[in-house]
Amino acid sequence: MRAIEMRGFGGPEVLQLCERDMPVPGPGEILIRVSAAGVNRPDVLQRMGLYPVPPGASDLPGLEVAGEIVAGDMTGSELRIGDAVCALVQGGGYAEYCVAPLAQCLPVPQGLSMLEAASLPETYFTVWSNVFDRARLLPGESLLVQGGASGIGVAAVQLARAMGNRVFATAGSDEKCRAVEVLGAERCINYKTEDFVQVVRELTANRGVDVVLDMVAGDYLPREMQCLADDGRIAIIALLGGAKAQIDLGQVLRRRLTITGSTLRPRSVQFKRDITAQLKEKVWPLLEKRQIQPVIHTVLPLQAAAQAHALMESGQHIGKIVLQLD
Repeated sequence: MRAIEMRGFGGPEVLQLCERDMPVPGPGEILIRVSAAGVNRPDVLQRMGLYPVPPGASDLPGLEVAGEIVAGDMTGSELRIGDAVCALVQGGGYAEYCVAPLAQCLPVPQGLSMLEAASLPETYFTVWSNVFDRARLLPGESLLVQGGASGIGVAAVQLARAMGNRVFATAGSDEKCRAVEVLGAERCINYKTEDFVQVVRELTANRGVDVVLDMVAGDYLPREMQCLADDGRIAIIALLGGAKAQIDLGQVLRRRLTITGSTLRPRSVQFKRDITAQLKEKVWPLLEKRQIQPVIHTVLPLQAAAQAHALMESGQHIGKIVLQLD
């Protein structure tokens, strides 16, 4: 099969088209003929040598795919050979065939294309796990999404709005802010020209928000604490601003604040099975009704994976970047 491999760590140029043996599914796994694969920030970090591959996972990049089931262990599932699915995988998505745990597969939502479906798993697994499970965002509460124009951001904004939440976001240009507001943010703040702490406090009558979804960390963390209401929660999912921060722990005590975080890739199949069930019950119907929808910025052929990574690193995209194999 054709695949994209990393020939060392470094810039996008280390991503090269190659020929690989087809993977073989084991117990509880299926083989997918890939139609499209999503491109995500962890793929970039893996390429740079900053995101180690878990033991037993494919060394090929790619954490989400959509395609057709062609073989595998279907025990205990409603899915069948020939079904169109999208899946969260531990690696190997940038290839014509990919193995996925059956427990991490979902049917392609009715009315969505393979390209749209490939943009869903990594994004919605991450948002659901962190915003609704870890940070416990409840209907009627408010959410601030850092990086609202990213793949994670556009999903979080739409999903929280659909769940009955007041949503604010940040982005790095006026164009991105307008796009995020169209998707459902009450206000998207251009962090290059505005102080997001001041704007959030003003918009909430100085109360603050209940939850912050943070993919920046670093020196953003103490500022985000200033954005929080009492009993507020911060969920950290990436460290684009650095892994260290100096914070006032007195605020944590007095205002009962929670700072949490997680990475999805190393978690168990059982953990991801539970998220799969929640997504199928609560999120997939919203996608099928088009109450939320995939936002795809660019589709590129598999052999242009290096170009896809360069685009992601440029920060010019709004929504997802997808590789097409059909």
